[in-house]
Amino acid sequence: MHADQLGPVGSDRNEELVDFIINLPLFEFLERDELIDVAARMDFVELDPGQVLFHEWDKADFVCFVESGELDVTKKTGPDSSDVMATLRRGRSIGEMSIINNFPRSSTVIARSKVRLAVFQRTAFEDILSKKVNLGVNILKGLANLLSINLKKASSRLADNMLPMG
Repeated sequence: MHADQLGPVGSDRNEELVDFIINLPLFEFLERDELIDVAARMDFVELDPGQVLFHEWDKADFVCFVESGELDVTKKTGPDSSDVMATLRRGRSIGEMSIINNFPRSSTVIARSKVRLAVFQRTAFEDILSKKVNLGVNILKGLANLLSINLKKASSRLADNMLPMG
């Protein structure tokens, strides 16, 4: 799945998108009118089981939020092998950093089941930043908060797996 495969949002989907994204950490600092503005720049995308959302090292230019179904996040462990590192379910996001940088994807993401995703492209975020700075800043606050939560979880898992010193 690449950004060029994503279509424009129809106005009939805006309310459904708002109802979903209102509970996402990335958008927690947004008011309802701001959520409507963001939703107008998003779309739902569906994947079938086994379909690849993106490959490790692909260009990163959109973030996805799982509305339904499950995604497997995998990492290569050899030339012909990979391990599932995580399974993402409703409300989880993948690719948050892609809205602010163009680093390549660090994993391959595959639909475990039929999946419906809300997609927010970097170009949409850049448009918001250039036209509605306060809205862009509130999204960045949400991103900083989400990254902080993820870092705390990762640090906790690392501490749990470290051998006692001494």
